[in-house]
Amino acid sequence: MTTANLLDFDLDGLAVFCERLGEKRFRATQLFRWIHQRGASDFDQMSDLAKSLRTKLKTAACIQGLSVITQQESADGTIKWLFDVGGGNAVEAVYIPEDDRGTLCVSSQAGCAVGCRFCSTGHQGFSRNLSTGEIVAQLWFAEHFLRARRQRPLQSGEDHRVITNVVMMGMGEPLQNYAALVPALRVMLDDHGYGLSRRRLTVSTSGVVPMMDRLSQDCPVALAVSLHAPNDTLRDGLVPLNRKYPIQELLDTCLRYLAHAPRDFITFEYCMLDGVNDQPEHARELLALMQAFRQKAADGGHGVGCKLNLIPFNPFPESGLKRSPAERVQVFAKVLLDAGIVTTVRKTRGDDIDAACGQLAGDVQDRTSVDARMARQRQLLQPLRPMDAARTSGGSRA
Repeated sequence: MTTANLLDFDLDGLAVFCERLGEKRFRATQLFRWIHQRGASDFDQMSDLAKSLRTKLKTAACIQGLSVITQQESADGTIKWLFDVGGGNAVEAVYIPEDDRGTLCVSSQAGCAVGCRFCSTGHQGFSRNLSTGEIVAQLWFAEHFLRARRQRPLQSGEDHRVITNVVMMGMGEPLQNYAALVPALRVMLDDHGYGLSRRRLTVSTSGVVPMMDRLSQDCPVALAVSLHAPNDTLRDGLVPLNRKYPIQELLDTCLRYLAHAPRDFITFEYCMLDGVNDQPEHARELLALMQAFRQKAADGGHGVGCKLNLIPFNPFPESGLKRSPAERVQVFAKVLLDAGIVTTVRKTRGDDIDAACGQLAGDVQDRTSVDARMARQRQLLQPLRPMDAARTSGGSRA
């Protein structure tokens, strides 16, 4: 019998596995709790399991996490881990502590095939999808590492969890690894596992439209969409996937998703790039998009409809791009806020350890000819330098 990594199973999958061993479903629940709630990796620790079952498990299964290559801690408390996923590849996960929450940013792929112009991961190219177990292992390790490190005892009634929110915003495009993603989400949501609420589990996508529709049916969690441009001409150069799924098709899919979403809004992410997408005309064009989206959402009974998250660009040498000045970001945000669009400017965390948005690069054995792809994208973006950025603001498909 092939040894199974139990981190690869959601509870239903683990129940099927236990049935194959001749065990009842409640044994799967016990086992699931030991693994995810208690962080057990040794079957001998599982004292309420029959010795005969533990013997079977030692032969047929393992609980195999990821090896930590490096751990870095930022001055602001952010922690970044680099995990070995074999084959010369490594992925990163980031823990971001705040007063009222603890958020873990999780990777879904070794590298990324989307190749967004402003993202360090995209410049690494793509190697492979992570397995369900490799996705879950990032949370499994981080949660139990942080619990062990906790300095004070829990107060009566206090949540034992350190990680209260998970965002699939690490390396990779989650919806291009759908088969592994959904079971991983179910593990995170399961009350016998990590017990996260659907509102506190977010999938971020660059706009894989068919998979967005599937996710709304299979496992609707909070959704964040990487928009980054107010028109197709500009977005084609920044987010190459836009050439397949243009903005209006993407927004229509977001409206359908709202009917199933745990929140009454979609978060749209917009990375602020100096002279590229941060001009007054871009703000006005983005406002028009969001107003139209919000009205359609309201017509469908979804109150807020949309939120804008403006993200300061985190520069890296290969991008050839610069961060928008802080004053310009504030002016841009004011255009949206004054018109009633809920807008925030993301606070950069962990940038001193390259753990901020767009900086996760890991170590990827590229199989996608990334150098040639990025050279083509640089050519596409040549007209988008500061002096010419205004020319794209009215761009649209014929």
